[in-house]
Amino acid sequence: MKQPGGIANKLSELGYRLTPQRIMVLSAIEDSDNHISVEEIYAQIVAKYPQVNISTVYRTLELLKRLGLVTETDLGGGRVRYHSAEKGHHHHLVCQECGAIIDLDESVLSSLKDTLLREYKFIAGLRHLAIFGRCVNCSR
Repeated sequence: MKQPGGIANKLSELGYRLTPQRIMVLSAIEDSDNHISVEEIYAQIVAKYPQVNISTVYRTLELLKRLGLVTETDLGGGRVRYHSAEKGHHHHLVCQECGAIIDLDESVLSSLKDTLLREYKFIAGLRHLAIFGRCVNCSR
C-alpha cells in the first residue's frame, strides 16, 4: 500500500504515531473513490498482511472518527461506511427498495440548517447525512 497523504499528516501533527496498521487503514480510506466499510478495509489489508486483526481496523476508525478525520455514515441495512473528511461534506439519498445511493450536495440542505437555527435556535451539524426513501425508478 502506498503512503497515505492528508489524514496521515494531520494524525501525525496531532501527536499520534503512524503505525504500519494505521497507515494501511488510512491508505484504504484515501484510495477509495466511495465510502468504504470496515469489512472492505479489512479485506484489503488482510490480503497483503494476514496477521492484522479486524479489531485494529475498528480501533483506528474510532480514533479517526473522534479526531474528525473521517466521517461515519449509516446507509441503512447495517451498512456503516467511512469517508475521508478531507473529501468534503455531502449527503446521500438512499433508496430503501433497490439500495441505490445518490449523492446530494451540501448546499441543498443549507436552507434547512438556516431554518433550524432561526426557528428552533438549534445549530445542526449536517456534515454527513443519509436520507431514506424511494428512488424514482422504484416509485413507478
